[in-house]
Amino acid sequence: MATTDLNLLFALDVLLAERSVTAAAKRLGLSPSATSRTLARLRSATGDPLLVQAGRLLAPTPYAEQLASRVHALAQEAQAVLTPVAGHIDPALLERTFTIRANEGFVALFAPALVVGIIEAAPGVRLRFAPKPNKDATPLRDGAIDLEIGTTAPSAPEVRRQLVFRDRFVGAVRLHHPLLAETMTPQLYAACGHVVASRRGIWKGPVDDALAELGLRREVVAIVPSFLDALNIARRSDLIALVPRSCIRGEDMVAQGLQAFDLPVPTPELAISAMWHPRLDADPGHRWLRQKLVAICQAA
Repeated sequence: MATTDLNLLFALDVLLAERSVTAAAKRLGLSPSATSRTLARLRSATGDPLLVQAGRLLAPTPYAEQLASRVHALAQEAQAVLTPVAGHIDPALLERTFTIRANEGFVALFAPALVVGIIEAAPGVRLRFAPKPNKDATPLRDGAIDLEIGTTAPSAPEVRRQLVFRDRFVGAVRLHHPLLAETMTPQLYAACGHVVASRRGIWKGPVDDALAELGLRREVVAIVPSFLDALNIARRSDLIALVPRSCIRGEDMVAQGLQAFDLPVPTPELAISAMWHPRLDADPGHRWLRQKLVAICQAA
């Protein structure tokens, strides 16, 4: 690093443009004598006179003329690299592909609104929804994933997160299920067959802990990979599906052949968050995507 001084690049660009030490000194904010010393350093570094006296101005040597366009482009590029990232962007001019990793339930519920809302505001943006087989943070770290949606942070302490919305677990059964004719109690709930969703095949969770405190245990008949799978089974059987409330929208419940009910035992609230790697914190396009996604999901 000690052998390269980028200030010489900017000074040479100005000297070649002004062809005057005095005029260049004004633009550089230096004294004429300091600018003359800078020109001497440039001559020493390049091994060429670069600019020689020609009347009241300086004339570029053939080598300096060859360098002029390259020097200007390099100076502009270096200036752009070392300039703070713009705080605001025009979404209409944004051209970019964003990859969002989320489970099937989130994609089914929110992808239509996200695609319409984001593409309307930013026609040059493309969205790619990737499956979420696990919580491995490697895709966030290596840039394969721009944004992840989930309830818990990936296995990386540096990952940033922002709350998208809050959710809670409910029970879901087919329409006219016998259970709906009864006053829901922990005993009735535990006595039924259940279907749960777990990518890792785990059937126990907070609802089981709450039942255990009452000396009760539910019978899990089936374990499926996704909440949508659990709902499909509940629709066609007498099993109870345990799903987030967002998976069943009130106006669509009858059309889906399902009815939701509040659990008869308390369970922790679900915090659905957007997660990203800190290298994208200041990226204006990514910041806009995060803000837009949160607004659309909260309004859906």
